Amino acid sequence: MARNLIVRSSSMFRNAIENRVRPFCNYLRLQSHSFSPSTTLTPHSSLPSLFAAAAAASFSPPSHRSLSSSPPSSDIVLVNSEEEFQNILNKVQDNSLNAVFYFTAAWCGPCRFISPIVGDISKKYPHVTTYKIDIDQEAIQGTLGKLQITSVPTLHFFQKGKKVDEVIGADITRLNYVTEKLFQ
Repeated sequence: MARNLIVRSSSMFRNAIENRVRPFCNYLRLQSHSFSPSTTLTPHSSLPSLFAAAAAASFSPPSHRSLSSSPPSSDIVLVNSEEEFQNILNKVQDNSLNAVFYFTAAWCGPCRFISPIVGDISKKYPHVTTYKIDIDQEAIQGTLGKLQITSVPTLHFFQKGKKVDEVIGADITRLNYVTEKLFQ
Protein backbone atom coordinates (compact mmCIF):
# COMPACT_ATOMS: atom_id res chain seq x y z
CA MET A 1 0.00 0.00 0.00
CA ALA A 2 2.83 2.41 0.88
CA ARG A 3 4.60 1.53 -2.40
CA ASN A 4 1.37 2.27 -4.32
CA LEU A 5 1.11 5.65 -2.58
CA ILE A 6 4.72 6.51 -3.43
CA VAL A 7 4.22 5.55 -7.08
CA ARG A 8 1.04 7.63 -7.26
CA SER A 9 2.73 10.59 -5.54
CA SER A 10 5.72 10.50 -7.87
CA SER A 11 3.37 10.32 -10.86
CA MET A 12 1.45 13.36 -9.60
CA PHE A 13 4.74 15.18 -8.95
CA ARG A 14 5.99 14.39 -12.46
CA ASN A 15 2.70 15.66 -13.97
CA ALA A 16 2.91 18.83 -11.90
CA ILE A 17 6.47 19.45 -13.09
CA GLU A 18 5.53 18.77 -16.72
CA ASN A 19 2.52 21.07 -16.49
CA ARG A 20 4.69 23.88 -15.09
CA VAL A 21 7.73 23.33 -17.31
CA ARG A 22 5.97 22.49 -20.59
CA PRO A 23 4.20 25.88 -20.92
CA PHE A 24 7.52 27.63 -20.22
CA CYS A 25 9.26 25.50 -22.86
CA ASN A 26 6.45 26.19 -25.33
CA TYR A 27 6.83 29.88 -24.57
CA LEU A 28 10.56 29.63 -25.25
CA ARG A 29 9.90 27.84 -28.51
CA LEU A 30 7.39 30.53 -29.55
CA GLN A 31 9.81 33.28 -28.58
CA SER A 32 12.86 31.66 -30.21
CA HIS A 33 13.16 34.58 -32.60
CA SER A 34 14.27 36.75 -29.66
CA PHE A 35 17.25 34.51 -28.83
CA SER A 36 20.62 35.07 -30.40
CA PRO A 37 21.45 32.74 -33.32
CA SER A 38 24.06 30.96 -31.18
CA THR A 39 21.43 29.84 -28.66
CA THR A 40 20.09 26.39 -29.45
CA LEU A 41 17.53 24.40 -27.57
CA THR A 42 19.16 21.01 -27.47
CA PRO A 43 19.00 18.61 -24.53
CA HIS A 44 22.71 19.15 -23.85
CA SER A 45 22.81 22.96 -24.17
CA SER A 46 24.09 24.78 -21.13
CA LEU A 47 21.27 25.67 -18.79
CA PRO A 48 22.70 29.02 -17.69
CA SER A 49 22.71 30.33 -21.26
CA LEU A 50 19.17 29.03 -21.81
CA PHE A 51 17.87 30.79 -18.71
CA ALA A 52 19.85 33.94 -19.48
CA ALA A 53 18.27 34.06 -22.92
CA ALA A 54 14.84 33.50 -21.41
CA ALA A 55 15.40 36.23 -18.83
CA ALA A 56 16.59 38.60 -21.56
CA ALA A 57 13.38 38.05 -23.50
CA SER A 58 10.51 40.07 -22.14
CA PHE A 59 8.14 37.53 -20.62
CA SER A 60 4.53 37.86 -21.51
CA PRO A 61 2.05 35.05 -21.96
CA PRO A 62 1.65 33.85 -25.55
CA SER A 63 -1.16 35.71 -27.27
CA HIS A 64 -3.15 32.55 -27.99
CA ARG A 65 -3.59 31.86 -24.26
CA SER A 66 -5.34 35.01 -23.16
CA LEU A 67 -7.16 34.93 -19.84
CA SER A 68 -9.61 37.62 -20.80
CA SER A 69 -12.02 38.13 -23.60
CA SER A 70 -10.12 38.91 -26.72
CA PRO A 71 -9.31 42.55 -27.22
CA PRO A 72 -11.92 44.34 -29.24
CA SER A 73 -11.32 44.82 -32.90
CA SER A 74 -11.74 48.26 -34.41
CA ASP A 75 -15.25 47.19 -35.49
CA ILE A 76 -16.43 46.79 -31.89
CA VAL A 77 -17.26 49.81 -29.73
CA LEU A 78 -16.64 49.56 -25.99
CA VAL A 79 -19.33 50.98 -23.71
CA ASN A 80 -17.97 52.16 -20.36
CA SER A 81 -20.86 53.82 -18.50
CA GLU A 82 -24.63 53.93 -18.13
CA GLU A 83 -24.76 57.39 -19.68
CA GLU A 84 -22.76 56.22 -22.68
CA PHE A 85 -24.95 53.13 -23.05
CA GLN A 86 -28.14 55.19 -22.85
CA ASN A 87 -26.84 57.67 -25.47
CA ILE A 88 -25.94 54.82 -27.82
CA LEU A 89 -29.27 53.07 -27.28
CA ASN A 90 -31.16 56.32 -27.97
CA LYS A 91 -29.09 56.89 -31.12
CA VAL A 92 -29.80 53.34 -32.36
CA GLN A 93 -33.53 53.71 -31.70
CA ASP A 94 -33.91 57.29 -32.97
CA ASN A 95 -31.96 56.72 -36.18
CA SER A 96 -33.41 53.23 -36.85
CA LEU A 97 -29.95 51.65 -36.88
CA ASN A 98 -28.89 48.00 -36.88
CA ALA A 99 -26.82 47.10 -33.84
CA VAL A 100 -25.66 44.25 -31.61
CA PHE A 101 -25.16 44.78 -27.87
CA TYR A 102 -22.71 42.17 -26.56
CA PHE A 103 -22.74 41.74 -22.76
CA THR A 104 -19.64 39.92 -21.56
CA ALA A 105 -17.18 39.45 -18.67
CA ALA A 106 -13.43 38.85 -18.60
CA TRP A 107 -13.75 35.88 -16.22
CA CYS A 108 -16.41 34.13 -18.33
CA GLY A 109 -15.18 31.08 -20.26
CA PRO A 110 -18.08 30.98 -22.74
CA CYS A 111 -17.55 34.73 -23.36
CA ARG A 112 -13.89 34.11 -24.22
CA PHE A 113 -15.00 31.27 -26.48
CA ILE A 114 -17.56 33.32 -28.39
CA SER A 115 -15.64 36.62 -28.47
CA PRO A 116 -13.69 35.87 -31.71
CA ILE A 117 -16.94 34.84 -33.42
CA VAL A 118 -18.56 38.13 -32.40
CA GLY A 119 -15.50 39.91 -33.83
CA ASP A 120 -15.87 38.00 -37.10
CA ILE A 121 -19.56 38.87 -37.28
CA SER A 122 -18.79 42.56 -36.74
CA LYS A 123 -16.36 42.40 -39.67
CA LYS A 124 -18.76 40.40 -41.84
CA TYR A 125 -21.57 42.94 -41.35
CA PRO A 126 -19.89 46.38 -41.39
CA HIS A 127 -23.29 48.10 -41.62
CA VAL A 128 -24.10 46.76 -38.12
CA THR A 129 -22.33 48.31 -35.14
CA THR A 130 -21.38 45.95 -32.32
CA TYR A 131 -21.23 47.40 -28.81
CA LYS A 132 -19.33 45.48 -26.14
CA ILE A 133 -20.39 45.94 -22.51
CA ASP A 134 -18.31 44.45 -19.68
CA ILE A 135 -20.78 43.59 -16.92
CA ASP A 136 -18.16 43.94 -14.17
CA GLN A 137 -17.93 47.70 -14.57
CA GLU A 138 -19.45 49.55 -11.64
CA ALA A 139 -20.70 52.32 -13.93
CA ILE A 140 -23.00 49.96 -15.85
CA GLN A 141 -24.67 48.00 -13.03
CA GLY A 142 -27.98 49.93 -13.07
CA THR A 143 -28.43 49.32 -16.79
CA LEU A 144 -27.86 45.58 -16.35
CA GLY A 145 -30.68 45.45 -13.82
CA LYS A 146 -33.06 47.36 -16.08
CA LEU A 147 -32.26 45.09 -19.04
CA GLN A 148 -32.47 41.96 -16.85
CA ILE A 149 -29.03 40.69 -17.91
CA THR A 150 -28.65 37.65 -15.65
CA SER A 151 -26.07 35.62 -17.55
CA VAL A 152 -23.25 36.15 -20.00
CA PRO A 153 -22.63 36.09 -22.84
CA THR A 154 -25.86 37.81 -23.84
CA LEU A 155 -26.34 39.47 -27.22
CA HIS A 156 -29.22 41.83 -28.04
CA PHE A 157 -29.95 42.37 -31.73
CA PHE A 158 -31.50 45.59 -32.98
CA GLN A 159 -32.87 45.94 -36.50
CA LYS A 160 -34.03 49.35 -37.67
CA GLY A 161 -33.86 50.62 -34.09
CA LYS A 162 -36.00 47.90 -32.51
CA LYS A 163 -34.85 44.96 -30.43
CA VAL A 164 -35.82 41.92 -32.51
CA ASP A 165 -33.88 39.04 -30.97
CA GLU A 166 -31.39 37.95 -28.32
CA VAL A 167 -28.95 35.10 -27.83
CA ILE A 168 -28.05 33.99 -24.32
CA GLY A 169 -25.04 31.73 -23.94
CA ALA A 170 -22.32 30.64 -26.35
CA ASP A 171 -24.67 29.12 -28.91
CA ILE A 172 -22.69 29.69 -32.12
CA THR A 173 -25.24 28.02 -34.37
CA ARG A 174 -28.04 30.27 -33.13
CA LEU A 175 -25.78 33.32 -33.23
CA ASN A 176 -24.90 32.71 -36.88
CA TYR A 177 -28.54 31.96 -37.74
CA VAL A 178 -29.81 35.17 -36.11
CA THR A 179 -27.17 37.41 -37.69
CA GLU A 180 -27.70 35.94 -41.17
CA LYS A 181 -31.48 36.21 -40.83
CA LEU A 182 -31.38 39.82 -39.65
CA PHE A 183 -28.46 41.43 -41.41
CA GLN A 184 -27.99 39.73 -44.82
